[in-house]
Amino acid sequence: MLLEDGHQDYLNGRGAQLNTANRYLKNSLAKDHPEGIDDWEEPNSKTAFIVGSSKSVVNKVQSPDVGMAYSLNPYQGCEHGCIYCYARNSHEYWGFSAGLDFERKIIVKQDAPALFKKFLERKAWDATPISLSGNTDCYQPAERKFRLTRQLLEIALAYRQPVSMITKNALILRDLDILQEMAKLRLAAVYVSITSLDEQLRLKLEPRTTTAKQRLKIIYELSKVGLPTGVMAAPMIPGLNNHEMPAILQAAAENGAKGAGYTVVRLNGIIHQLFEDWLRKNFPDRFEKVWHMIQDCHNGNVNDSRYGTRMRGEGNFAEMIRSTFKLHCRLNGLNVDDIQLDRTLFKIPQAQMSLF
Repeated sequence: MLLEDGHQDYLNGRGAQLNTANRYLKNSLAKDHPEGIDDWEEPNSKTAFIVGSSKSVVNKVQSPDVGMAYSLNPYQGCEHGCIYCYARNSHEYWGFSAGLDFERKIIVKQDAPALFKKFLERKAWDATPISLSGNTDCYQPAERKFRLTRQLLEIALAYRQPVSMITKNALILRDLDILQEMAKLRLAAVYVSITSLDEQLRLKLEPRTTTAKQRLKIIYELSKVGLPTGVMAAPMIPGLNNHEMPAILQAAAENGAKGAGYTVVRLNGIIHQLFEDWLRKNFPDRFEKVWHMIQDCHNGNVNDSRYGTRMRGEGNFAEMIRSTFKLHCRLNGLNVDDIQLDRTLFKIPQAQMSLF
């Protein structure tokens, strides 16, 4: 789509359509007059990778309702561009915008493998499962180049450290050799996020992700080698994709998934502004309906920060989604047994002796 002055008003291939101001910065950059800035970076510019440095890479998760005790994220920011992503807010901590910057300025933690080893070799470590991802996708496009997730899996296998992952990228199948070995030792489990089976909706919601067909292939291929897999039907957005939950759960189960989860969309922090802008531009005819239905799930707001209810919602519509999920999990044999990983095999590999 073009404006009257010939400038594009919708950035294809990006989820966010604007760069929101960073709440931690006093100043922000804006292009008010085209002739005013000679080296202005156009908003749909090529993705940039920024090498980051950290003192630690494994984080203890304080939130009691996310199903993980520790998380490890080798990348900050995510080129997938999912417009609803709660992790966008965290990009502001790095001095960037949660909007377009989140998708095109990716921080690469190249020291993640060394820091992971250091963490595992702590005397008090008890091999509690660690979630790779948790904030951003560890198999986002950057992984094709930097291969940090593969290195982390190699370390986890060597130390017999159990890990879980959630992804929406078929790049994970590149590491099937390692995951197959981990599966034999019950050291890994993978959940695949599927938001929609509608390809046109996926392209708008998650512009640089793989197709739903490919995500079902991930579940099939991983299940075939004995790796416990599940599906995250998330987020359910009232009036956009909530009606797809039965089909998503059925398709996942038919391809080997044993577990399932879901969330109801919540627009925390600056995601409120980004999603509202996106929804008005993509679904102007449905904006009011969808927006009010989201509010109906969060007591009149579009976000609820209370643990336990923030990702499930409340009210009639949220209860309908919950009932649908429970029913179709039962019909498809999902969540019958808990996925258990083995913590008893953990050991620190003996350092190889130097030969002289």
